[in-house]
Amino acid sequence: MIALQHILVATDFGEPSDAALIYGQELARTYHATLHVLHVVDDMYLRMGGDAYVAVLPDLQRDAELAARERLDALLVDNDPTPLPVRKVTLTSAAPATAIVDYAKANGIDLIVVGTHGRRAVAHLLMGSVAERVVRTAPCPVLTVRHPEHEFVRADALVAIAGA
Repeated sequence: MIALQHILVATDFGEPSDAALIYGQELARTYHATLHVLHVVDDMYLRMGGDAYVAVLPDLQRDAELAARERLDALLVDNDPTPLPVRKVTLTSAAPATAIVDYAKANGIDLIVVGTHGRRAVAHLLMGSVAERVVRTAPCPVLTVRHPEHEFVRADALVAIAGA
């Protein structure tokens, strides 16, 4: 028997992440699991360097973190009569895959769900893939959701119609 108590969905607020969130929500409902939704804010201090950071970037960093929290709040409005237990998390890091995996290890995550852009080989080689790094280093299974692709999750109304 599969027992999932904590499911982590990592989001960058793109379409593939939105599709991953739908999968994560449905799995959390099915297994009565806590849904952790994580966004990693880029660490501007490490990206830009210390000198530039001191003058301008503290405000930009704080604004980016606040905007991420607001987007998570907007993303997770749940109109379900029995809402899911959800933990909204923002972390700051220059290495999103590492931050995701570290969070999973520290919080006993049973499954990570991530969206993938499905880039072609050349773009993947140049830009890398957060999803691939998470798959390689995660302490638990990882479900990658490519968008648009075959959808397994259907709206309740469609399920009811199909069953009739």
